[in-house]
Amino acid sequence: MGTEDVNEDPGSWYSKLVDNQWVEPPISSSLPPGRYKHAAAVVGEKLYVLGGSRNGRHISDIQVLDLTDFTWSSLRSSIEQKRVELENGSMQEVFPAISGHDVIVWGKKLFVLGGQQKKNAEHVTVRLIDLETMQCGILETTGKLPVAREGQSFSLVGSKLIMFGGEDAKRKLLNDIHILDLETVSWTEVETTQPPPSPRYDHTATVHAERYLLIFGGCSHSICFNDLHVLDLQTLEWSQPENREDLATPRAGHSGAVISDEWFLVGGGDNKTGVTKVNERHPLASEGISLCAALIGGVKYLVAYGGYNGKYNNEVFIMKPKLKEPAPRKLLPSPAAAAAAASVSAAYLLGPGGQTSVPKAEDPSEDSEIKHPHQESTVDTSRAGEEKRLLELSLAEVREENSKLRGKLDEVKNTQSELAKELLSVQTQLAEERSRCFKLEAQIAELRNLLQSLPAIEADVLSLMGKISAIEQTPTTEKHASRGIFGWIGGGDS
Repeated sequence: MGTEDVNEDPGSWYSKLVDNQWVEPPISSSLPPGRYKHAAAVVGEKLYVLGGSRNGRHISDIQVLDLTDFTWSSLRSSIEQKRVELENGSMQEVFPAISGHDVIVWGKKLFVLGGQQKKNAEHVTVRLIDLETMQCGILETTGKLPVAREGQSFSLVGSKLIMFGGEDAKRKLLNDIHILDLETVSWTEVETTQPPPSPRYDHTATVHAERYLLIFGGCSHSICFNDLHVLDLQTLEWSQPENREDLATPRAGHSGAVISDEWFLVGGGDNKTGVTKVNERHPLASEGISLCAALIGGVKYLVAYGGYNGKYNNEVFIMKPKLKEPAPRKLLPSPAAAAAAASVSAAYLLGPGGQTSVPKAEDPSEDSEIKHPHQESTVDTSRAGEEKRLLELSLAEVREENSKLRGKLDEVKNTQSELAKELLSVQTQLAEERSRCFKLEAQIAELRNLLQSLPAIEADVLSLMGKISAIEQTPTTEKHASRGIFGWIGGGDS
């Protein structure tokens, strides 16, 4: 089964799928350009792919894959486009070239939120695509508007969208919570208790039981995470349940989808390689990939598309997951973590050959009371279990503290980088000022020398003035002296 089986009936093709195996369907049309950091959603039996990035440029198209006949089409030409004025006074299209955004399905409407584009607004932009009227517009939101960002996550609970984290236009990492009420189109910033996840972007998020927001993975500017955090949306309290770190390696740019209370994760990278559960050159081992759940013929499937792993991918992969039996509940440090982790299984890391990384089912009798003829042995076992539980709690606290310290370390590194830049600027200015001071000191020395020579100059001037005065008086004396005897003989004045 693959792209060569273009004449095969899609219904027959789906019926031949083997559980937990990724398969490339027989696409019967030309493929759209490869991309990553796009947004994707399934409405009915159609996959909608919006925007993305390719070769360093944002993409503005909307591609649609019909999952019943495996044909691609473009929706953008059918949508009524308008140009609107941004907060900064510039004009742009309602749906511009964009990447790092999210799309949420609400009825027959697609809400496109956040993301990076050529001309960014100051706050998060909310776009609406009505699939019935084929109109697209920008919603004017009210309340405390969150700063514009990319790499954030959005999760739908009833008529409310919950946004977490991301990276703003100044590359500041965020870990704030904002809620958008789709009925009132109003934003609210939420204040939470207990330590939140460290600031991050390109993570995944989902909501369990309409109450618990789960955040997994993502990255800072230097490291990737594989921690799981839970926010109780009623108490607004963060917690970090115990999870097996060997099941999901640190990653960012991955994607997730939920089917029957099981959260499936695909793709992502760790700043070094793609995920290692599949061949690193396989399209599924990509960053910026999308994963959606689809209901086809009454059966639920996972649909993956796009991503980047050295090349921009445009392949589609479909898998019919084999769902597990609900795991027994375990006592966890906090009520929020306990309720969420009780029915949300560990993330699958699935490869095209059906390879999975799934924890073994727990033995229901593992936590039951151990009966023994000797009461002393029972007591010792209870103590050992209690000590184990305390050690596990301590380990969870240490991991949480390490996560906080990593976040603080990233902030310190960023601050150090900025301070280094400022120090270099100050050093340059200081060198310029020193040069000016040297010149001024030379000029001052010259002036001092002039001042010291002033008395000698004044003496010379006085001497010259005396000589001039003497010279001026000399002719008169000589005139009177020359009259002598000739003047007397001539009868002149004596």
